Amino acid sequence: MSLALDHTMLRVEDLDRSIRWYGDHFGYEEVGRWEADTFTNVFLQAPDAHEAGATLELTYNHDDRTYDFGDSWGHIAVRVPEDKLQSSYEQLMAEGVEDYRDPESCDNRYAFVKDPDGHEIELVKRDYGAKWSLDHTMLRVADADAALGWYVRKLDYDLVRREEFDDFALYFVAPGDAPAEAMTLELTYNYDGRSYEMGDAWGHVAVGTEDLEETWDALMTRHADDYRDPESCGGDYAFTKDPDGHEIEIVPR
Repeated sequence: MSLALDHTMLRVEDLDRSIRWYGDHFGYEEVGRWEADTFTNVFLQAPDAHEAGATLELTYNHDDRTYDFGDSWGHIAVRVPEDKLQSSYEQLMAEGVEDYRDPESCDNRYAFVKDPDGHEIELVKRDYGAKWSLDHTMLRVADADAALGWYVRKLDYDLVRREEFDDFALYFVAPGDAPAEAMTLELTYNYDGRSYEMGDAWGHVAVGTEDLEETWDALMTRHADDYRDPESCGGDYAFTKDPDGHEIEIVPR
């Protein structure tokens, strides 16, 4: 079962503003849209993104609601060339993007900015993939063993990179056959035993499958959470949840 990471969904309060922001600063282009009665989904992607590259799904609910971030979700990360972190950051500052953590404060390894809704965006140095393309999505987990076991057993993912520090650890998971340009998931585990609030500003990550029903049956056999089965979603997609309550959408691709 090969379930490539397809997209990350986040909710926005002003759709036109968000589309302009990602277009103006990252050059993102609209590659898909779904208009429903009560919401609109817009899919964005960096120019020249790899064919295995993930998209960013912006969801706008038509009732003008506001959102709570919580702290269970962390950030999305976008790529910049290895030698262009500082200049890319300075470019964004000159364009009026909100600063969050500059390169110097991050030992010149990465930097952070925020989009108009306050979603954190990490700039990471990479020698592969299109500039500004999605590199990873970070989410926090309360039990690293449980989270890693879930992604390995339920989705057949591999642990592709790990970084362990004095008070936290980062575990990156993805399909074993995914190219470097594909998105990965970063599972952040803090050693202090804290718990997290999910909030609703973030939505889900999605994985793609060639056969929705077959994949759903496999997930149920592996005792994944039956959150929204294909039938309840009109046969177009389905949802499960990981041990921390993060929603995982399964979409036909």
